Amino acid sequence: MLELREDVFVTDTDYGTVLLDERSGEYWMLNPTAALVLRTLLAGGMSEDAANQLATEFDVDPRIAIQDVDVLLDELGTAGLVRQPPNAHQDGAPADTTRQR
Repeated sequence: MLELREDVFVTDTDYGTVLLDERSGEYWMLNPTAALVLRTLLAGGMSEDAANQLATEFDVDPRIAIQDVDVLLDELGTAGLVRQPPNAHQDGAPADTTRQR
């Protein structure tokens, strides 16, 4: 199960879904596909569940969807936003987050 660190908050704004890291002051703007994946994982879903939802709701090839989920998990772990960074692999799928300060 994916969990954000205690000092990382997720919120919806007029501009999309945002993750705020209160420790560093940085925030990440998530596109709609990344937001769907994150919400699925935070609700207790597995990577495969998130990929299935992504494939269904956004008409994405299931193989690409799982790659996109893996990339997002890798980015969240690398950024230190999750309690235990998931063991995901990166297959060159496009990034789903934009880091901003």
